Amino acid sequence: MSGIINTGTHPKLLWPGIHAIWGQIYNEHATEYTDRFDIETSDRAYEQDVQVTGFGLAPIKPEGQGPSYDSEAQGIITTYVHIAYALGYIVTHEEIKDNLYEQVSQRRVKANAFSMNQTIENVCAFLYNNAFNNTYFTTADGRPLIDTAHVNVTGGTYSNALATPADLSEAALEDLSIQIMGTQNDRGLLVNIMPESLHVTRQDWFNANRIMKSVLQSNTATNNINVLKATNAFPGGIKMNHYFTQPHAFFIRTNCPDGMRMFWREKPSFEQDNDFDTKNAKALSYMRFSVGCTDPRGIFGSNGP
Repeated sequence: MSGIINTGTHPKLLWPGIHAIWGQIYNEHATEYTDRFDIETSDRAYEQDVQVTGFGLAPIKPEGQGPSYDSEAQGIITTYVHIAYALGYIVTHEEIKDNLYEQVSQRRVKANAFSMNQTIENVCAFLYNNAFNNTYFTTADGRPLIDTAHVNVTGGTYSNALATPADLSEAALEDLSIQIMGTQNDRGLLVNIMPESLHVTRQDWFNANRIMKSVLQSNTATNNINVLKATNAFPGGIKMNHYFTQPHAFFIRTNCPDGMRMFWREKPSFEQDNDFDTKNAKALSYMRFSVGCTDPRGIFGSNGP
């Protein structure tokens, strides 16, 4: 819908006797996007992260001979271009004066803020909802966010996807955690990448809690301990996201320092003004930010069958 809010937009509000006015605002979920991204600020039109490779293993130095000298290489460049989002509304002077229900006007500001918050959450969830295909988003190596063939600058590929896609289960979490703990850098050296937090859909919320918080293994008759709980395998806990749309997908964020990133260029602002000629009231919310992924080692996942 678009246009100007006038006396014809909701004519019932010009008459007394209405018992309740509903649908304009609802309670909203607590902020969730901060669980999925490392939040930073920016003071320029875009930000760039540049990969520089490290060194390989040290070879044997034969007696009487000189050492080997290694070099570095510039790798993938990730660019974050900040995108502007804005939403406003215009209300005629006559509607403001003739509307008998002041709460409707007061709620418009809250409704506008609600829409801006929802926009942030949906934009941030978009990367996760399209993580397993390259239709809408790719990392700087041209691959989907979660993929079995991310590109190493020095040659070869690596994977941040569960080898055999599976639904959320204890076995799937163990397999993906083992894969994470074997992560290598571009030179093939093991790095200290560990699981940090588990991110699931609302459809998997209860299952995730059964798997993670049972003292013993869930859905078994044995007395084996639940190693995921006993070892605190996910110190950041379970994060349920209401904006995930892939019901069988789950993600593990790791302690990789340059993974999922969000840059705030301009945080949400709200302004109001009146038009001198028409006497219409105008209100506008505006924000500018960017989201993406620098190092895919910061996020692992599976999209079950």
